[in-house]
Parts: sequence; C-alpha cells; structure tokens
Amino acid sequence: MKNLPPGLFISFFISASLFPGCSSRNQAPPENDIKSLDLKQGNVVLCGPSNKQLGEVHFITSCNDNLKPEMDLAIALLHSFEYDEAEKVFAKIIGQAPDCAMAYWGVAMANYHQVWPSPPTPAEIEKGSKAILIAKSIRGSELETEYINAIAEFYQGWKLTEHWTQSKKYKDAMAKMYKKYPDDKEVAIFYSLALVASADPADKSYEQQRKAGNVLMELYKKEPDHPGIVHYIIHSYDYPELASLALPAAQKYAMIAPSSSHALHMPSHIFTRLGMWDECIESNLASIEAAKCYAENAGIKGHWDEELHGMDYVVYGYLQKGLNKKAKKQRDYLNTIRDVYPANFKVAYAYAAIPCRYVLENRMWKEASEIPLNPDNFDWKAFPWQMSIVHFTRVLGSAHTGDLKKAKRELEQLGLRMQELTAINDQYKANQVMIQMKMGEAWILFAEGKTKEAVETMKIAADMEAKTEKSPVTPAEVLPASELLADMLLALNQPEEALKYYEDDLTQHPNRFNGIYGAAKACESSGNTEKAKIYFATLTKIADQPGSDRAELKEARTYLKNH
Repeated sequence: MKNLPPGLFISFFISASLFPGCSSRNQAPPENDIKSLDLKQGNVVLCGPSNKQLGEVHFITSCNDNLKPEMDLAIALLHSFEYDEAEKVFAKIIGQAPDCAMAYWGVAMANYHQVWPSPPTPAEIEKGSKAILIAKSIRGSELETEYINAIAEFYQGWKLTEHWTQSKKYKDAMAKMYKKYPDDKEVAIFYSLALVASADPADKSYEQQRKAGNVLMELYKKEPDHPGIVHYIIHSYDYPELASLALPAAQKYAMIAPSSSHALHMPSHIFTRLGMWDECIESNLASIEAAKCYAENAGIKGHWDEELHGMDYVVYGYLQKGLNKKAKKQRDYLNTIRDVYPANFKVAYAYAAIPCRYVLENRMWKEASEIPLNPDNFDWKAFPWQMSIVHFTRVLGSAHTGDLKKAKRELEQLGLRMQELTAINDQYKANQVMIQMKMGEAWILFAEGKTKEAVETMKIAADMEAKTEKSPVTPAEVLPASELLADMLLALNQPEEALKYYEDDLTQHPNRFNGIYGAAKACESSGNTEKAKIYFATLTKIADQPGSDRAELKEARTYLKNH
C-alpha cells in the first residue's frame, strides 16, 4: 500500500469488503463521485506542540467507532477555522469509510468559511455542493440527516441568491435543530456560529450575537476547553459594547489550542477592542511565527494568508503604542512579499491597509498622496473594497497637501469601486466605500475653504460609520470617521466640539494614540488644563516602551512637566 500513487489512495479504500468494521447498511458512493471532490489530502500540518493541542472535542457519529479520534480531530480543526487541514482529515475518513455521511458533511462545512467577509470561491461552492449530494445519498442517523440538510440549505440555490441570504437559510435550519435538540452541545455550538455569521452588520442591538453569546457562555461553564465555544464567544462579542464579556475566553483560547495559528491570533480581536496593545502585539507575533512555520511545512509557495492577517493587527498595535520603527519594519517586510496562498480577501486587505495605516496614522500626507498599489502581480481587480483603501489614502494625502486635482481624481476612483461593489450586490462593502468617499469629499471641501460644507459632510460620514460595524478582517477602520471629524473641528478652532467627537470615538476605539492626543490638544486649546493633563498622562502611559519616538509623546511629557 505504501507504493500506491497518491491519486489512487481513495480508490484503494473504496471497497467496503476491505473494512469489516464499517457499517454494512450503506453502499459506498461511486468511486468517480468521490474522486470528483478533488479532496485535499496528506498529513495534517500544524505548528506548535507536537501532540496537536487543539482543545477537547467529542463529536458523536454513526460512523465506525475506530474513526472517532479522526472525527474529533477534524471537528476541532473545523472549530478553529483550520479549514484545509480539517478537509484533509475528513478525506482520510472517507478513504477509510466511504459510507460515513458525516465526513462529506465535514467537507461541505470546511468549504463554507462562516464569518469570513467574502463568500466561498466558485470552486469551494462546487466542492461543498458535491459533498452534500453524496452525504444525502447515505443513510445516517436522524441527527446526522438534519446536520446534512441544514448545510444543504446554504449550498442549494447559491447561484441565484446572495451569500448573506444563503447564510441566513443555514442559520434558520440550525435554529430548528437547536430547538429539537436543546441538550446537544455540538448542535448548540454550530447554531451559535450560524447566528453570528448571518447577523445584520447594521443591527447595533447585536440581537443575534447576544443570543449566540448567551448560549455559548452557558456551555463554557461546563466545557471550558472546547475550542468552538471559546472561539465563537470571541466572535459573538467582537464589538466595542460587548468585548469585555469575551475577555476570559480571549485569554484562554490560545492556551487550549496552541497548535492553531488562528487560535493564536483570534484573541487579539478582543484585545484590540479593549485597547490592550501589548496583548494584541504578543498574540499576533505568535500567530505570525506559526503561520510562517505552516507555510514552510505545508509546502506553500511563498507565504500563508494568516501571516499577513496577523501583520495587519500587529502593525495597528505598534502604531497605537507609538512604535513607528517596529511598524515600519513590518511594512518594509510586507513590501518583499509577492507570493501568498491563498490570494484572498485577507491578503488583499493586509497589502492595502498596512502601508496606508502607517502614513495616515503618522500624518505623512505627502507620502499618503503618492502611496502605491503593491504588489503589482496581485489581482487587485478582484478586490475593489481593498483597492478603495489606497484611493482613500491618496485623497486625504492630496487634500492635505493642496493637490486638489489629484484628490478629485482619486475620489472618482472611489466612486468606481463603489459601483463595482454595488453591481455584485455587496452592499456592506459598497457602504464602507461610500463612507470613505464622504470623508474624502469633506477634506477636499475643507481645502477649498468651504468649511461649513466640509464639517457637514464629515458629520454625515461619522454618522454612517456609527450605524455599521467594521469587518472582522481588520482591527479597525483605516482612520475612524469621528476622529477625522474631530481633527477638522480642532483645525477650525472649535476645541469643545472637537473633544466631544474625540471622546465619542474613544468609546469605540479605546486607547487609540491619535484619539487620546487629539483629546488632550482639544482640552489644552479650551483651557481645560486638568483634563488635558489626564489625556497627556494616558498617552505617555500607553506608549511607555523604549522606541516610542513620536513627537506627540515628547510634547505630552513637556506639557506634564510644565503643569
């Protein structure tokens, strides 16, 4: 068997006669149907502890009992979004027991990618659809049949409706399962994730997220080492108003699943929401190293997407600590990366956001006006939202340096990106670009001396941003609209009103370097010395590490010394 070509591995195991321990009630699916899935195969690649520490999962199926360790491993990988590795394990189960319906369900789940801001690729949709058809052809338990039928709701009719609608159909099916099996832990966990994945980003009451969080928090009391529970608590509460509820889970997730790069990164979502920059940086540096290790051991040409995702978060953390040299080092390293797998939305976002954050946070307006779209070998046309970040940066840079012709050209490009997103019915991202357009328009008006119109337009942008949520792909907006509005009001010598918007924004983005500095300057300008001292002292406390060389810190220390 060791000499078989890899492509024949599954075929070798098709015959049910080779597996006397397998259930005899089902006939194995046709060999060609299984081959058509083109499943990912090979050894599971993980970086971290050698004994695959992924938390504790016990998933009951009617498949061969001898395969239970493999099924538990696959589900644990699934719960930490290690989708490629999960599919490998499901493929191995299919190779050993081709009549195991839940292995095909697992393949479909591994190609769904819940809570990702972009839908599965056509190839992933096709694979998931085929897997579900095979799963439906195999007789399983009543519970297994309902699992299969639920994910089938997502894949059925995917060509005719948008991704969010399909996700809602799956959520509705899982809601029925949860009602029927209220004591089944795994049903509750998968239902909770479905609630989060199908939540309306404009719903500021967070109804579905709260519901998911309530279910998961009850499970957490009895199953504190289950990766899905702690992971999905973080996703449920990944919002400024709710983040503190997820802090215990965030502090634990990396400890119970250290073999998962995503588990090392995910706590930083909550650390970022709470302005815990040291923890955010530490979390992502560990995730980046694990991602580099994974790329090397998995034979990936170039870099793995999780590395760049972690880099975006770590650069954001460095910038809030005033650690420009470290942020620049990451940016410069990014400029050397040309090959990434898979070339997806996370990669596009990091490529665009990291260099733009660096120049915008540091108010390097000339550099912002000339920011390039790198790398040139990347398929940018497939990612109009991410492209818009670069256009937005150029608009702000050009407006601040007085090159209004260029600013208006880039504003037109933002309009084109919004039209492209509207054409594919991606309303969330189109709305995000519209907010950028409003901010860009406001600063062009400001540069033209039309200050009243500029402020009115910035207020519209801030109001629009307040009514929606950031995508989980990013630690924060490239620049918050309320903070930019406050900057404008401060420039117009309206410090009291500026302070209001700085403070409003700091409730959503606690411990932001520029927000705290802006609030301090607004207090100083209005003669509120005591409050200015509080904000300047906060700034020096947050950016208290050697290497924090921002000029604002020197100013803060001087102010505190003189007062």
